[in-house]
Amino acid sequence: MRSRGALMAHDETDRLLSLLSDSKDDFVAQWVRTVTSTLAGRVTPAEIQQDLGELYEALMRALREGGLATRNEAYGEVRSMLTELSRTRARQGFSPTETAIGVFALKEVLEPALSGTAEVTAYLQFARVLDDLGLYTVEAHAKTREEIISAQAEQLLELSTPVVKLWNGVVGVPLVGTLDSARTQVVMEKLLQSLLDQNATHAIVDITGVPSVDTQVAQHLLKTVVAARMMGAECTISGIRPQIAQTIVALGIEFGDITTKATLADALRHALQQIEQNNAAEAGIGGPA
Repeated sequence: MRSRGALMAHDETDRLLSLLSDSKDDFVAQWVRTVTSTLAGRVTPAEIQQDLGELYEALMRALREGGLATRNEAYGEVRSMLTELSRTRARQGFSPTETAIGVFALKEVLEPALSGTAEVTAYLQFARVLDDLGLYTVEAHAKTREEIISAQAEQLLELSTPVVKLWNGVVGVPLVGTLDSARTQVVMEKLLQSLLDQNATHAIVDITGVPSVDTQVAQHLLKTVVAARMMGAECTISGIRPQIAQTIVALGIEFGDITTKATLADALRHALQQIEQNNAAEAGIGGPA
């Protein structure tokens, strides 16, 4: 047999479910208005209506099946929806507090509708349910933020492209992954600093590890080459694989007088030949008769 306390809790849950069901449309509408005002127009009312309407339905199902025990299996769907909502809000730039307020706002909606001792008791118990769910939302939000920060840290590591000394007077930049504007700036700064520090006259930008080259990537490469030339260094692009060469031709990308080579070894050989010719010319050897 159920204890007296369990029976009372069951009865109060039934009354709560009856209240939530009878005034469902009004409660959801007020909930949507309250949350819409707190989000300051950064999410459309239609999106909020869909999110909160589905959450309200899932919450009622959980109450029917699991009562007020928010950590049991009956609340699995609710927790899943809150996790997805938290992920979405985190990506949209909302704080954990702003996200949790969306859940807590339902208490403000219910409060005026409750009267009498039984309803107040049910409300207080349901308030604890909402508090628990709100805290779960904050936890999920924080976890998502950690995942985003971790991903950003990996991207920052990718941006730290090394500039290596290949030979006296020759430096190389092995690019791996996608080349975008932010990364181009980092590569450019590191390359120019390396040219200055090592007094290099030749730079090789190797794109063997770049998965594809489009017009934007080509523009970034050209900017890097121009910057190197302004420092007085000859620049060669290596790693032009057959498929990349075909893409460059198909897109009509022009590298102008920039030297390109199929492999890093070819580019290094070319740079050493250029250095040898320059040294010979400066010494007055090997010039035209």
